[in-house]
Amino acid sequence: MAQTEELKISSEEIAAALKRNIGDWQPSTKREEVGRVRDVGDGIARISGLPGAMANEMLEFPGGLVGLAMNLEEDEIGAVLLGEASHIEEGQPVKQTGQILSVGVGDALLGRVVNALGQPIDAKGPIETDERRPLEVQAPGVTARQPVNTPLQTGVKAVDAMTAIGRGQRQLIIGDRQTGKTAIVIDTIINQREQWGTDQEVKCIYVAIGQKASTVAEVVGALDEAGALEYTVIVNASASDPAPFQ
Repeated sequence: MAQTEELKISSEEIAAALKRNIGDWQPSTKREEVGRVRDVGDGIARISGLPGAMANEMLEFPGGLVGLAMNLEEDEIGAVLLGEASHIEEGQPVKQTGQILSVGVGDALLGRVVNALGQPIDAKGPIETDERRPLEVQAPGVTARQPVNTPLQTGVKAVDAMTAIGRGQRQLIIGDRQTGKTAIVIDTIINQREQWGTDQEVKCIYVAIGQKASTVAEVVGALDEAGALEYTVIVNASASDPAPFQ
């Protein structure tokens, strides 16, 4: 008949196991200021309890919503809500991020469609950028800017023959509705295809503000079909987006 050995518990083994599990643990503390929503409406939230907030600082609302601190008063903050805010209610917590409104920049954005905050909206996965830059910066003085000495070919012979356009130069296209303003821009972007991959390459940014989503989708399709999307970033703030995005 087999004999059952008596279960023995060694206090030394228990102590050694505890030391192994908690030996690398380091206590940490984190200080953060949390405010509360006083009222919200029309894309604007008034917040109390964040005396250390900075102007143009990004604030974190429930659900991952981002707000922009705009009106800094003595006892409250007026913040613009950058997104769908139907779930924001009075009394909900608001946290500081310590970051001024900024967006990710870099070549990872090429070929993507993003919103006004640089977040992807093309269902192609997240965008990993190594650098962020604030949206509101002081423009360099005239003497600090690079000279405009390289022409930019639009691919439209009438424009290239009569109007000299240089890289780094601003150019306004004026016209009534349905007169081909967007067509000139799209042709100009597609025409840069020949220079892509050379030392004369041009990276293009197409910004659509207040346009219909279907119109932007047509532009994306045209650029993709022409092989121009790989060196282009499309920033879309469509007519259906919240007003702060536009």
